[in-house]
Amino acid sequence: MIDFLVGIVLFALSLCADSFAVSLCSSLTLRRISFGSVARVAIVFALIHTGFFVGGFAFGHLFAGLVEKVARIVGFALLLYVGISMIIEGFHVEREVRDLNVFRNLILGGIATSIDALAVGVSLCMAGQAARIAVSQSVAIFVCTILSVALGIIGGRKIGDKAGVWATTIGGLVLIVIGIGLFF
Repeated sequence: MIDFLVGIVLFALSLCADSFAVSLCSSLTLRRISFGSVARVAIVFALIHTGFFVGGFAFGHLFAGLVEKVARIVGFALLLYVGISMIIEGFHVEREVRDLNVFRNLILGGIATSIDALAVGVSLCMAGQAARIAVSQSVAIFVCTILSVALGIIGGRKIGDKAGVWATTIGGLVLIVIGIGLFF
């Protein structure tokens, strides 16, 4: 039983690594954060991430071909957009604050980090994984995503306070590299 739980948690952590990276990088320029804003962003990211995984698992047989062809391109495009925006933002004298509470930023970040969860859900369904295991994985994904996004926002804020413009630029580059990594 312990091995099962450890495996589920490691699985969930591996899927939410991108959520952590995006929340860390996107929060570098926040001027102030509150518990409510962190909770809201974390919950939305977790809902999107878990929803994509469950959707992929539930409709795996229908989306198999489509996900394999499109997921990498869509994930790359979204991460490239966010990364380039951060780099440009980093070099503006009067930096615009990237507000993760803005619906567009929040949804783009959530989707960009969840495409891999959709593909994994499809793959597991096609491999014949039991639905009861997918339920356990979904719960773990939800919880781990909330924690990773909250830690990312708080950590990004602290890094942003110390490193300023360079942190934003490096954060943007990290997101672009993650996007490029989708092709390998």
